[in-house]
Amino acid sequence: MILPLALTGPLAAQGSTSREVVQALPSPEIQRLNRALMELARQPNSASALLEAGDAALAVDDFDGAIGFYGRARDIAPDNARVTLGLARVYLRTGRPLEAIPLFEQAEAQGGAPRILLSDQALAFDLVGDQEAAQSAYIRALGLNPQDDETRRRYALNRAISGDAAGFSSLLAPLIEARDTGAIRARAFGLAILGEQERAEAIVNASMPGDLAARINPYLAYMPRLTAVQQAAAANLGIFPRAADIGREDPRIARFAREGAAGSRLEPVGEPLGSRTPTVSSEVVQATTAPTPRPTPAPTSSNDAPAPAATQVRVADAFADLDGGELPIPSASGGSVDLAAIEIPREAAPQPPAEPAPPANPARIWVQLATGRDLEALGFDWRRFVRRTDGLLNDFKPHTTPWGQANRLLAGPLDSNDDARALINALAEKGIETFRYNSPEGTEIQVLD
Repeated sequence: MILPLALTGPLAAQGSTSREVVQALPSPEIQRLNRALMELARQPNSASALLEAGDAALAVDDFDGAIGFYGRARDIAPDNARVTLGLARVYLRTGRPLEAIPLFEQAEAQGGAPRILLSDQALAFDLVGDQEAAQSAYIRALGLNPQDDETRRRYALNRAISGDAAGFSSLLAPLIEARDTGAIRARAFGLAILGEQERAEAIVNASMPGDLAARINPYLAYMPRLTAVQQAAAANLGIFPRAADIGREDPRIARFAREGAAGSRLEPVGEPLGSRTPTVSSEVVQATTAPTPRPTPAPTSSNDAPAPAATQVRVADAFADLDGGELPIPSASGGSVDLAAIEIPREAAPQPPAEPAPPANPARIWVQLATGRDLEALGFDWRRFVRRTDGLLNDFKPHTTPWGQANRLLAGPLDSNDDARALINALAEKGIETFRYNSPEGTEIQVLD
C-alpha cells in the first residue's frame, strides 16, 4: 500500500532535522490517490475504500496498483458491480478486450448503471472488431449523456474505422469548434484511418513542434494498413502493433469471431432503457447511416514511409497536448514509451548475431512504501520507517523510480513474491501499509542516497 503523501512530506521529517523540505503540490489525480490511501490505511478491509483507491490508481494509469485494489475489493464484495466494472476497465485500458467484455456484461447484470459502463463496453466491442455492437452501445451512451465528449470521440473513430467519413466528421464537428484537444487528436487518427494522410499530417504539423511531428507522422501513414481492431487500439488507447503484426489479426480475436462470440453475443445486455428511445443529437443520428466501404490501402513500394518500430508502442501520449510542448513523461506502470526516443527501423545489411547481454534493468520484485515528488523527503521517510520497523528493513537499501509526476519509494529487491508478501505482512503488523511492486524489465530503479 502506498502511504499517503501527507505522511511523506516535511512534517514527517520534523524532529530529525531542522531544515524544512518543501514539495511541489502534486496533481489533482495524485492528491485523490493519496486521500484514498489515507482512508484505506484507516480501513484496510473496507470495500468502498479499496474501490476508491482502485479508481484513483486507474486515473493515474497505475494499472498494477488498480488491479490489486480491485482484486482485494472483489474478495470482500464479489457481487459489487463497481468492483467488476473497475476490473473490466483495467483490462480495457491495457488492451485486453476479451477479458473485459464478460466483466462488463457481469457488471451490468449485477446492477451497474448503463450510464457509467456503456461507453467503455462499446470500446471493448470495437477492440474485438464488432463495430455494430459498439455503434449500438455508443448511441445508447450518448442518449443517456449527450455531453459525454469522450464517448463522442470514440464513436467518431468507430465511424472512421467503418469507412463512414460523413458520420466521423459530423460527430467531431462541435468538439473541433470548441477547440477540444482530444477531438483534434481523434481527427488526426480518423483522417489517417480513412486514407487522408496529407490532411492528418497537416493537423499534426500545425499543432506540434516539427521534430515531434516528423516522428509521429510515420505512424499515421500506417493507419490504413492496420486491421479494424488494430486501428481501434491505436486511435483510442495509443497502442500500435509490432511492425511484424501490422495488418495481421490477433489469433485469439480471430478465433473469438469465428466461434460466433463476436456479433449477437456481444450486443449490450440488459433491459431497454426506459419506455422510449433515448433522444440523441442530430450529429449522432446522421452518423448511424449505413457506412461506406473501408478504403483499401494502395500497394506500396520500398520508397514508402518507414515502418514503425518493431515493438508495441503507445502513441496516444504524443497527442495529449496538440497545441505544442514536449511529450509527456510516461508513467512507469503505464507501459508507454517516449516516441522521441524511438528509432524508425530502415533496411540495413544483416549483422552477425551477438551474444545477448544481460538487461541493465531486469524485472525485479519490490515492496513499495510511499510516494512523493521530493527525493530528499523520501529519504527522511525511509529513515523513519527503519526506526519504526525493528530491523525489518535493515537488509535493504532505499530505492526510487519515477511514477507519473512523483516517485515510488521501494524496499528490495526481493527474491520472490512470497518473500515480498512476508515483508508486507510484517510491515502491516507495525502499522505500515505497503504493497508489492513488480518493476518491468527496462525500468530504471535508482538507489536513494
